[in-house]
Amino acid sequence: MKILITAGPTREPLDPVRYLTNRSSGKMGYALAEAARDKGHEVTLISGPVVLAAPEGVSLIKVETAREMYEAVRDRMEGQNIAIFSAAVADYRPAAIAEQKIKKTGETLTLTLEKTEDILGSARRVFGFTGFLVGFAAETERLLEHAHDKLVRKGCDLVIANDVSRAGIGFDSAENEVTLCLPDASPFPLPRQSKAVLARELIAFITQQASLKKFP
Repeated sequence: MKILITAGPTREPLDPVRYLTNRSSGKMGYALAEAARDKGHEVTLISGPVVLAAPEGVSLIKVETAREMYEAVRDRMEGQNIAIFSAAVADYRPAAIAEQKIKKTGETLTLTLEKTEDILGSARRVFGFTGFLVGFAAETERLLEHAHDKLVRKGCDLVIANDVSRAGIGFDSAENEVTLCLPDASPFPLPRQSKAVLARELIAFITQQASLKKFP
């Protein structure tokens, strides 16, 4: 199968030396890419800025901003059987980028932010993707509620939910613990384990589910 995976954070520039980002390390996405490659799948990995080594045998596209990731996904969706969106894409970016470094002058600084492109939400509606669509829900509260909402709103076949507020399974950790949410089944958890082992389980599950689903 042909599998597209997004990974890592995005960086949204504020001025020439600063940006808005998040704590995603990209480890889960890279582990998924390696697990899919090891099973013989053709993998395209679209990655935000990380400090991880590029996986061998994988087509790696490096991006920085949410807009760049949106465009990279859009341009490579055609012909993909599975799309796994594990990247932690910024929800907002500065409405204007200062041409020079912002100096510390006042007691407070007000930033105006605007929404970034909705990559996962665009997969079906804009890109016309008809394959098996997987999203991630990294939450700090009401995990299953938020995951189910994303499953429905974004048109996903599967949402993988994890509580990033818990020590040891949050951002930049070596382990993860997730709950799988599907449209027609009760959510079920996968136990805490290394991201490499978890990635192999997830790829096996996702490819099995994709092979069973009938697409338009």
